[in-house]
Amino acid sequence: MATVLLAACVSNDATATPEVSGASAPAGAGTVPAGEPDVNGDGKVVVGVLSPGDINDNGYYESFVVKAEAFARSKGWTVIKRGSVPIADALNAARALCQQKVDLVAIGATELKDAIPASTEPVCTKTAWYVPSSANIPQTPEVMLSTDDPNQSMLVAGYAAGLLMQERGVTRAGFVTGPEADFTVVASTAFKAGMRELIPDATLVTTYAGDFNDSGKAREATQAQMSQGVGVLYPYLGGATDAATALANSKKLITLTPGTDRCASTGPTFDVSVLFDPGDYFEAALTQFAAGQLRMGVTRTWQLGVDPYPTVKLCHGTAEQNAKLAAFIAGIGAKKIDPAAEVKKLGA
Repeated sequence: MATVLLAACVSNDATATPEVSGASAPAGAGTVPAGEPDVNGDGKVVVGVLSPGDINDNGYYESFVVKAEAFARSKGWTVIKRGSVPIADALNAARALCQQKVDLVAIGATELKDAIPASTEPVCTKTAWYVPSSANIPQTPEVMLSTDDPNQSMLVAGYAAGLLMQERGVTRAGFVTGPEADFTVVASTAFKAGMRELIPDATLVTTYAGDFNDSGKAREATQAQMSQGVGVLYPYLGGATDAATALANSKKLITLTPGTDRCASTGPTFDVSVLFDPGDYFEAALTQFAAGQLRMGVTRTWQLGVDPYPTVKLCHGTAEQNAKLAAFIAGIGAKKIDPAAEVKKLGA
C-alpha cells in the first residue's frame, strides 16, 4: 500500500530526456522504486493533495484533486487535501508531508517548484515523485516528469475559436491570464496563431492580470477587453475562471475552458473545451504506480492527436465545424502540421 502527495500546477510546457510518449516508459528507461507502490513499506495508503491554487475552483486545480480522489477511493486509500499553499511555503510543506511517510509526491511544476529539492533530502528518501512539468524543472533520477506541448493545445484552441469566429464574423479576441510568465506568453502566442489559421487578420488582446485566482482582477481585465470590442474571451485562469467567463457570458462572447471539459456547464457557459486536464494525466500515472510500473528519471510526454489528452472540442459545433477541427487535430498527430512552426509563422 502507498501514501500519495499530490500537487496541481498551471503550466505544462516542458521537454526533458529520456522522453516517453504512450502509456508507459520503455524497458530500461529510468528506475522503479523498490516496493512500489508501498515505497516506504509501512502498509498504509494516504493520498495528500498539495496545490498552489483553490482546489474548489471548478477548473484546473480541482480536476487534479477530483481524479486523484476517485482513484484513491477505488483502491481504498485515504485522501488528505491542502489547497492554496503559499509559494514560499512549498519546500516546508513537502517536507511536512514526507514526515507523514508519503510514498509518492506529486507537485506543481511552477508555483511550487521550490519543493522539489526535498526529493533528495533524508526526510523524503523513501518517496517517488510525480511532477507535472515546466521548462524550468530539470530531470533528475528521483522525479518522473509529466508534460505536454502547449503549442499543440493552444494552437488548436485558437483554431477552434477561429471556426466560431468565422460563423459570427468576429476578428478580435481577448486572452486574460495570471502573471506574465514564459508559459502564459507561449499560450497566448499559440492561441493567436491558431485563430490566424482561419482568420489571417485576427487580433488578440492579452491581459496579464498578475493572479490566476483573483476574481476581482479577472473581471476588471475582462471588462476592459470587452470595452475594446473583443468577441472572444479565453480566461486562461485558475480560480478566477468562472468570474471572468460569467462576465463574458453577459455579452454573449465566445468562451473557452483552461484545461477541463465544461461543455455541460450552465453557469457559466463555455463554447469550447480545451482539455489538458492534469487529473487525467495523473490518473494514468497513478494506475502505473499502483501496478508498480511508475518509473523515475523519465519524462512522459502527452501528444495531441495521438493520446486521449490533450485535445479540444466544440461544445455545440456543427458537423462541418467538428469535421474541420478533427482533421486539424489529426494533422498534428500525424506530424503533417508542425505547431511550433505554425506559431512562429502566424503568432507574431
